[in-house]
Amino acid sequence: MANDFFSLALDDASGVATLELNRPDRLNTVAPAFFGALRDEVQRLSDAGRTRALVIRSTGRHFCAGMALDVFASGLALLDTGDARKRLAFQDSLRRLMACFDVLDEARFPVVCAVQGGCVGAGLDLAAACDIRVASADAFFTVQEIHIGMAADVGSLQRLPKIVPEGVARQMAYTGERVGAERALAVGLVNAVLPDAAALHAHAQQLAAEIAAKSPLAIAGSKRALNYARDHGTHDALAQMALLQSAIFDIGEMSAAIAAWKDKRAGDFDPLAPVAGV
Repeated sequence: MANDFFSLALDDASGVATLELNRPDRLNTVAPAFFGALRDEVQRLSDAGRTRALVIRSTGRHFCAGMALDVFASGLALLDTGDARKRLAFQDSLRRLMACFDVLDEARFPVVCAVQGGCVGAGLDLAAACDIRVASADAFFTVQEIHIGMAADVGSLQRLPKIVPEGVARQMAYTGERVGAERALAVGLVNAVLPDAAALHAHAQQLAAEIAAKSPLAIAGSKRALNYARDHGTHDALAQMALLQSAIFDIGEMSAAIAAWKDKRAGDFDPLAPVAGV
């Protein structure tokens, strides 16, 4: 599918989906409509059960330069906080905007984010919501909102302290400094740095393919367990793991995985069951 902000394609053979931001002439800036479009498409992939990994990447010099500045001068009703009723509506609208990136966290497959050039503002909110980030040598990450007189509000301030040391997250939030690729690698914001965009995209697709070759049941369970452990104490996370494992433990799946591992090949696994619509 395609829209004004990105294209999305699923390789049925591998189970790897690729979402590519495609406004390079506008530095892949986004507008409110982008959030809902991304939420709906990622939710659709997750519900269908055929996607085993998702790569988010972009075109042009920069991954994403954040929210287009003209949005803030557009008179959009979403941004009106002129009285108490409007502020209450603003709060509810903002929570819905936040939920559009929550879908990346909640998807039943891992999401690999490939960043070249600038990952700024809402672009960083997006990248922080993904499971794994990789970058090109020219990549940089910025909490841009502090430069325009606002606190970042779509997830960076909540997710960054769980990815990088808290002091690093606070310095980024308070100064809006550019964190280059090598520094991002050193603090754990990215897992790898590649020489250029072509190498970056190849690496991201290969990483996604490696994930997609594993049991989707085990991958979905692992993601759910990791997310729960991130947000809860060890005792509660272990209790949740006991319940989760009792739901997903499958000897047949394990036999297929062991055979594939011994044969040094991708496993032949059924897709996840679709999630019924409500």
